[in-house]
Amino acid sequence: MKTIIIGGGLAGLAAAYRLADKDEITIIEKDNELGGMASSYSIEIPGSKNGVYHIEKYYHHIFASDRELISLIEELGLGSRLEWLRGTTGYFFNGKIYPMNTPLEILRALPLMDVIRLTWLVMKARTIKDRTPFDDITAKQWILDTAGESVYNNFFLPLLSSKFGDNKDKVSAAWLLGRVQIRSNRGAKGERLGYMRGGFHALVVAMADKLKEKGCKILEGDVSRIEINNGVVKGVVVDGKNIECDRVISTVAPNVLEKIMDIENSGISTDISYQGTACALFGLKEKVMEDTYWLNIKEDVPFGAVIEHTNFIPEQDYGEHLMYVTSYFQNPESALWKKSNDEVIELYLKGLEKLFPGIRGKVNWWRLRRDIDTAPVYEVGYGKKVLPYKTNIKGLYLAGMFSEANYPERSMNGSIVAGFRCAETVQNS
Repeated sequence: MKTIIIGGGLAGLAAAYRLADKDEITIIEKDNELGGMASSYSIEIPGSKNGVYHIEKYYHHIFASDRELISLIEELGLGSRLEWLRGTTGYFFNGKIYPMNTPLEILRALPLMDVIRLTWLVMKARTIKDRTPFDDITAKQWILDTAGESVYNNFFLPLLSSKFGDNKDKVSAAWLLGRVQIRSNRGAKGERLGYMRGGFHALVVAMADKLKEKGCKILEGDVSRIEINNGVVKGVVVDGKNIECDRVISTVAPNVLEKIMDIENSGISTDISYQGTACALFGLKEKVMEDTYWLNIKEDVPFGAVIEHTNFIPEQDYGEHLMYVTSYFQNPESALWKKSNDEVIELYLKGLEKLFPGIRGKVNWWRLRRDIDTAPVYEVGYGKKVLPYKTNIKGLYLAGMFSEANYPERSMNGSIVAGFRCAETVQNS
């Protein structure tokens, strides 16, 4: 059987990994590199003529609950690279950074009653096993009912605004519960997070190498059409060339899939809203924050978070300091999508100057990655829109951020699981 996988991100690679021993697999990736949202930059090591290091285009770390991803890393012989480190967080408001790691630090940042109510909310969230009923309730309403208006305004509102913008009031409580539960691996000094030294680039390369060993073809190209005849997949059109196949696994967003096939009678819903991300990476001469890895921001700036990567992974791994600055945007008319790269970076630098005066003088270089469909908006009722692995079109399967494995929160682990489960569905069909 010939199977074509559209998209060389983690979901596509994972599906291929499980099917390569059984099928003739071809992965079609439109970019000149694999990894999708987990792809990396190759940066020249300062002072080195030939050496490079790899750093993700979008910030990544993993959680202890990411069992399938951790198992895959070990299976590929990369377990020694995986380290568990303390990820410190902070909150910028009223002109300063408030650390938010220990109970005492949280008490210094929020009123006592807010801390008590926030603690109650987190404890209650941890006890909820079935999140399905909360798919029909907004996160805002559940927070207000559980912890009150002050906790919502002082703690959650800036976080929801930075992640979902104008859609913040539509987000479901199921998403919030999933987020709280996955982010609850905290000790007395901060959150325990995992990272592969040398970057997750090594994971992508190792998966690709294994696939090539098994005879999988990996082609760069743009799929313009999935050929379907009488409800049966017949092939795909790639850069004007027709490639016949028996099955297609698509990992692209539903709105993209809609453009390359007739979705009528397919059982595929395109009623899933996506949002984009503009993520800048800065190479710096020196550190910006003393000890904070992840900084959430309650300030009038054009981004929602600053992630100083080298406050998590030692600067010695790179020979310089690295910092992400990121923002989501909700529509293609956003300045973060329409403006040039230089203009977006200038917007970010002006915002950074408000938080960290003089930061321009610390910047050696920058990179900017923007995508229009980096994440679904987990609106009320989203659980009913999750796409199936098997469609009504014979031979057409789906896996990606829209899969049940990535709800209520998308992650690298979720994409790996989606790929694996899609492959199992293919095998059992």
